[in-house]
Amino acid sequence: MTETNDQVQSNDIPAASDVPAAAEGQQERRGGRAENRGGDSRRGGGGRGRDNRRGQERDSEWQERVVQIRRVSKTVKGGKKMSFRAIVVVGNEKGQVGVGVGKAGDVIGAVRKGVADGKKHLVKVPLTRHRSIPTLSNGCDGAASVLIRPAAPGTGVIAGGSIRTVLELAGIKNVLAKRLGSKTPLNNARAAMQALAGLRTHKETAKERGISLEQIYS
Repeated sequence: MTETNDQVQSNDIPAASDVPAAAEGQQERRGGRAENRGGDSRRGGGGRGRDNRRGQERDSEWQERVVQIRRVSKTVKGGKKMSFRAIVVVGNEKGQVGVGVGKAGDVIGAVRKGVADGKKHLVKVPLTRHRSIPTLSNGCDGAASVLIRPAAPGTGVIAGGSIRTVLELAGIKNVLAKRLGSKTPLNNARAAMQALAGLRTHKETAKERGISLEQIYS
């Protein structure tokens, strides 16, 4: 079935003098109601627009980096079920970072699940004035062991693999890190997270030990 668009001739259009006054009044009233509805929709849409902008601002604070994507298989009754596993590091470069793992049938779904899992396991990292860590810290996860120590300003991030990704998204600019055990990216990322979670500022250490802050530096 085909549709045809007939062109309207200029002679078929009635003149303005041929339109009755009652019809003009109805058109004006309809136009006014349409304008009012448009104004209400604009007012309502403005509130939703502000909420959307706030949500986008909150989301823009977080950065996601994919460390590894692997295709994994699970043996089931009917054979093998293939899926993807994504390791994602999430951070705002302001002292908060998390590592998440997501599995799905497609890569995009796995990354999305990894981001959601990383935001559930955030760690607050105390940063110094020079964007470094306050003290030396060690972390272990499985066979992976990570050593992280503070560095002088201008040193940069001396680390490799997934450890570097975790430190950069945490907002650390000057640090030294060494991988001492396994080379598995997931275990190293979790070991780095454990090391960062164990950090304490000098003020918190003095409060836990019940001594003054001056005795910590002496």
